[in-house]
Amino acid sequence: MAAEVEAKLEAEEMVATTMQMVESGGGVEAHPYAFHVSGPRNLSSPNWRDIINSSWKDGNYKRTVMACFIQAAYLLELDRQENRTPENALAPKWWLPFKYKLTQTLIDERDGSIFGAILEWDRSAALADFIFMRPSGAPKAVLALRGTLLKSVTIRRDLTDDLRFLAWESLKGSVRFKVAFDALKSIADRYGSGNVSIVGHSLGAGFALQIGKALVKEGIYVEAHLFNPPSVSLAMSLKNLGEKAVFGWKRIRSMLPSGSEIQSISSDDHQNKVANAVLKKWVPHLYVNNSDYVCCYYADPTGNGETGNKSGSSKENVVPVNTAAASVAAKLFVLSKGNQKFLDAHRLEQWWADDLELQTVINNSKLISRQLKSLYQLPASQQAPGKQR
Repeated sequence: MAAEVEAKLEAEEMVATTMQMVESGGGVEAHPYAFHVSGPRNLSSPNWRDIINSSWKDGNYKRTVMACFIQAAYLLELDRQENRTPENALAPKWWLPFKYKLTQTLIDERDGSIFGAILEWDRSAALADFIFMRPSGAPKAVLALRGTLLKSVTIRRDLTDDLRFLAWESLKGSVRFKVAFDALKSIADRYGSGNVSIVGHSLGAGFALQIGKALVKEGIYVEAHLFNPPSVSLAMSLKNLGEKAVFGWKRIRSMLPSGSEIQSISSDDHQNKVANAVLKKWVPHLYVNNSDYVCCYYADPTGNGETGNKSGSSKENVVPVNTAAASVAAKLFVLSKGNQKFLDAHRLEQWWADDLELQTVINNSKLISRQLKSLYQLPASQQAPGKQR
C-alpha cells in the first residue's frame, strides 16, 4: 500500500511539473512561436491534388507560405541563441508542412548570428505523401531574410544595418548584402531565376529589394515578396529637398529657348522603352500596412505621407502613363485596419491571418519609382550623346 501511495504521489508530481512547464512556456509545444500555436490556421499541406490544381497559384496561399519561411529565418536565430536541439527546435515546423528543407543558413560573420536561410523543395518528403512532382508555382528554392531581432546577441549588428539604411538608404556596405547576394545568385544559376524567390520582412525586406535590384542589373529576375519594407530614411528626405531644387531650376530652364528638344524627346522615348521592358520582367510584391510608419509611404502616390486609398476601393491594375519613372514598378498589397499600434502593424504574423483583407494596388507611387530609379536608367554607353552626364 505504501508503495502504491508513493507511486501515485510521484505520478501526480510529474503531472504538476509538466503542467507548470506548459504554463510557463518551458516546453516547445507551449512556446508562443510554435507553429501550431501562432502559425496559420486552416492551411492545407501540399498533397497529390496539387498536381492537378496547385495551391501555389492562389496569391493568398503563396503570401502565407512566404511569410512562414521568413518566420523560420527568425526562429533559426532564436533556436541558436537558446541552444535548442534538432528535437525541440522551433524553426523546422515552419517549413516542413510545405515540403521544403533547409539547405543553407546565412551567417553574419560579425557576431555569428543567422540572418537568413535557403529553403529548397524537398522531393523525398513530397514523394512520401504521394506528391510526385513540384506543384505549379512553387519555387525550387527560396531565400528568406529576417528583420531586426531585439536580443542582446543580435541587436548591435541589426541596428547597425537599420541605421545604415536610415542614413544612406542603401545596404550595400553591409556584410549581409554580399553574403545574401552571392547565395541568391548561386541558386538562381543552379535552378534558373524563374524557379527562385527572395523574401524578407522589415530590414530583411530592405535587403531583399536591393539585392533583387542588383540582380536585375545582371539580367537575373527572381520573384520577390517584401513584407513591411522600410520606406523612411534621412537620405530620402535630403533627396526630396534636392529634387525640389532641381524641379525649380528645370522650370526656369524650360522657359529658355533650346535647340535640343527633339533630341531629348527621342532619347527619353528610348529610355522609356528600355525601362518598360525591364519592369515587365521584374515586378516585386510589396506588403504594407498603412499604420506602420516604417513602410506606409510606399502606399502614398505623392510621397507626401498621405497614405491609403481614400475611397476604400481597390485600384487593381491602375497603370500610370507618360514616363518610365511612373511605370508599373511593383505590385502593392495594402492592409488598412484603422489606427493600429506600431508593433501590431509591423508584425510578421499579420500576413498569414485568416481575416486578412488586402487592397491590391498598382499605382504611381513616387517612393517605388525612386527605389527602382536605377533600373530605369540606361548605361552611359547606350544613352544618346546629348543626354550623357
